[in-house]
Amino acid sequence: MRIAQIAPLWELVPPKAYGGTELVAHLLTEGLVARGHEVTLFAAAGSQTSARFHPYASKPLRELEEAVQKDKTHCTVMSTELKMLEDIFQQAEQFDVIHNHMGFQALAFADFVETPMVTTLHNALIPQPVHDLFMRNAHLPYISISNYQQKLWPGLNYVDTIYHGIDLTGFDPCFTHSEPEYLAFLGRLSPEKGPQHAIRVAKALGKKLILAGKIDRVDRLFYEQELAHHIDGDQISYIGELDHQAKVAFLRKAVACLFPVEWPEPFGLVMIEAMACGTPVFALRDGSVPEVIDHGLSGYVADSLDELIQGVGNYLDFDRRLVRKIAEDRFSVARMIDDHERVYERLAGGGGRSLSLTVSRKRIGASSGKQPPLPLTPYRGGEAKPLPVTTDRTSRSDDSIWLAAGPPTINGFSADSILEGSKSPAIQHRQRQDRLGS
Repeated sequence: MRIAQIAPLWELVPPKAYGGTELVAHLLTEGLVARGHEVTLFAAAGSQTSARFHPYASKPLRELEEAVQKDKTHCTVMSTELKMLEDIFQQAEQFDVIHNHMGFQALAFADFVETPMVTTLHNALIPQPVHDLFMRNAHLPYISISNYQQKLWPGLNYVDTIYHGIDLTGFDPCFTHSEPEYLAFLGRLSPEKGPQHAIRVAKALGKKLILAGKIDRVDRLFYEQELAHHIDGDQISYIGELDHQAKVAFLRKAVACLFPVEWPEPFGLVMIEAMACGTPVFALRDGSVPEVIDHGLSGYVADSLDELIQGVGNYLDFDRRLVRKIAEDRFSVARMIDDHERVYERLAGGGGRSLSLTVSRKRIGASSGKQPPLPLTPYRGGEAKPLPVTTDRTSRSDDSIWLAAGPPTINGFSADSILEGSKSPAIQHRQRQDRLGS
C-alpha cells in the first residue's frame, strides 16, 4: 500500500527528546516500511527514516523558536506548513492513503483530492476557531488515541480508537529495586502535568524525587514560582530533558513513575514507557488514565492527592514482571501497526472515503447530506462531557496551537478559571489546592 505520513514540523522524526507525536509517527512509518508498504514521510529537515523522505524547514520549528516568536504575523510557521501541504496534495494520486498527524492545518485540503486522508487526534483540546474548523470537517475520517478523547470531541467521524504502541525492544526492564530508591516524574514541567503534586507526594513519603522534562517558555514563570525553591539537588532534583537512552535508564531504575496530571490527557505515552521498564505508574484519575493503567496491576489510579500518596507508599506491592507483561500485551508497536493497517485497508477500499466525498460536496447549506459519525467504542474510564472551548493561550513552542480548552470541570475547576490562571501560574496552582489540599 502507498501511504503518506504527515508529521508536525516542530520536532525531528524521531525526536531527540520531547515529541510524543513525532515518536509515534516514526514508529508507525518504520513499522509499515518493514512490512513492505511504500511509505513517504513528510517531516522536518534532519529527520531520519527508511521511508521516502520529503524534508521541510531548515530545521525543526522548535529550534527556530526565537524567529517564530518574533514573527507576530505567524508567517514563518504558516508558509512552511502550507508549502508542505501544497506539495502533498498536488501528488495525492500517488498515495492510497494520506495519514495526517499534523492537525487542523491539513483538513481544508482533504476534499479536493480523491485519496482518503485520515487524521489522528494527538491532542485533547483546542481554541475555538480550530474547533470550528474540525466541526466543519467532521465528516473526514479520524482516529482517536483513547476512548475518552472521543467523548471530548463528539460528532467527528471516528473510524477507530488506536492506542499508542512502543518498540519494547528499546526498553530494558528492571525487576528489582536499585539503590538509591527514587520516584520519577517525566514530562513537561507545566501546571497541567502536575510536577508540583509529584513534589508533594515525595515530601509526604520522605522519598527522593527526580524530575525530568522540558520547560516551555510559557511555563517558565510557573517553574520559577512553584517548583524551583523545592529543588535542592538532594531530595528533589531536576535533570532536564532526556534522550531515549537516558530516559530508559531513568525510568527502569525508579521505584515508581508519578503521573499526577490535571487535564484531560488524551493518552500519556510516558505511562506505557514506564510500564515497558517494569515500573508501575501512579496517577490522578483524569483523561485516558483509567484506560491506560490497569489499576492494581500496572499502576494505581487515585481520585485525590491523599489517595495518590497512599498508593505510592505501597509500591512494593506491584509485580514489576507483570507490569512489563501488560505493556507487551497491550502497547506493542506491532499491535499499533496492525490496527493502522486495518484502518488503511478500509479507507483505501472505500470504507470511510465514500462518506467523506458524499458529505463534503453537500455540507454547505445541505445538512441533509450529512451522515452520522460511527458509534463510540465502549469506554471503561470515568465519564467525560463535550467540551466548551476557549481562545486563550494559543501558542506553544512545540505545537502551532496549544491545547487550550477544558471540560466543564477538570478535577473540580472550570476550564475557563484554569486557563485564565495560566496567565499567572502561581494563581493557577493555588486554585487547585482547594481540591488537592494545601
